[in-house]
Amino acid sequence: MNTTEIFLIAMAIIFSLPWLIWRAGRTDYYAPLVVVQILTGIALGPGVLGRFYPDYYAFVFTPAVVQSLNGIAWWAVMLFVMIAGIELDLRQAWVHRRESSITAGLALGTPLLFGCLAASLLLFHDGWIGRRALTWQFVLGVGMACSVTALPILILLMEKLAILRQPIGQRILRYASLDDIAIWGVLALILMDWGRVGKQLAFLLVFALLGYAFRALMRRLTDRDRWHVALIWLAVCSFGADWAGLHFMVGAFLAGAIIDTEWFDQRRMDLLRHHVLLVAMPVFFLSTGLRTTWTLGGEAVFTAAGLLLIAAVGGKLLGTRIAGQLLGWPPGEASLIGWLLQTKALIMIIFANILLDKDLISSETFTALLLMAVVSTMLTVPVVAPKLKRWQELVGRHR
Repeated sequence: MNTTEIFLIAMAIIFSLPWLIWRAGRTDYYAPLVVVQILTGIALGPGVLGRFYPDYYAFVFTPAVVQSLNGIAWWAVMLFVMIAGIELDLRQAWVHRRESSITAGLALGTPLLFGCLAASLLLFHDGWIGRRALTWQFVLGVGMACSVTALPILILLMEKLAILRQPIGQRILRYASLDDIAIWGVLALILMDWGRVGKQLAFLLVFALLGYAFRALMRRLTDRDRWHVALIWLAVCSFGADWAGLHFMVGAFLAGAIIDTEWFDQRRMDLLRHHVLLVAMPVFFLSTGLRTTWTLGGEAVFTAAGLLLIAAVGGKLLGTRIAGQLLGWPPGEASLIGWLLQTKALIMIIFANILLDKDLISSETFTALLLMAVVSTMLTVPVVAPKLKRWQELVGRHR
């Protein structure tokens, strides 16, 4: 078969297998389709399919096919990260700045501390730190991965729980938005290359100047033209960030972060996010799965994933509990918010991909982080749903 035919076989597998598992297994309550797609990507990777059926793996995932899939995955994740940047709403966070800053700070800082401690433990064993990483980059990178809240997936889960447009849902979005800004800021710090600091500062200066002109242009355009210009802006920013040695996904986030949400129809933006998840992101999940390895042994990787999961979930719950005590929240509210904010999924996987691209973490650490992200997301709805019901009953009685 030629490359095109094998590529189409790979695409058929990518879109059919997770959907069939999701439908036949009725996993939506504890494992949304996104999570099933991530798990299927891991199963189709070299650590599972490549190990047990190496001939099938080598036949489908040839270097040419993988390169083609990576191109689709890059564009898909750039679009997804830009949308995440657009959906940041910092105005409401400013209006409620005391509550938002205290909660977001503790919800980010506590799991960051726990994650850094977990990363420090991993340093006692070979095979976890990337070849190009300084110790502080590895520790801070893994710690921040434990702190991430996946804003786009959080929105999908809160829609499922019917609280997205309620006051509690809007509060959680404010906290997650502030943490999102901090996460990408810390990532830029981790990726700062002092040998190329001139190029990176030049990129930030040019970005600021072009961003000002871009915003002025967008205000003058019709809604139809704004969509086209936004895609051009995405490509330009991503190229500039990658050229400067940051990462194209940092550029994609910056591209979206300076775009005002009201420039676009919210319904069409929701549809775009939905269509990106439907049409292109499954390819990214497969590409992510192809990067997982188990050369240190499955037991070591699962142990590391468990350690990171405890740091991520425990740190987030402790942080929101402290915030709840400081701000006088009703009983049960801190736990509810903490469990929703610990959702990792896509943004953490994107974050970990960047660390792996820059060789700051090993493939084994990447695999452990990926497993941690999947489990944290699978826990969210089953844990939150009964807590939410009890919290709503409690609030209803006090009204």
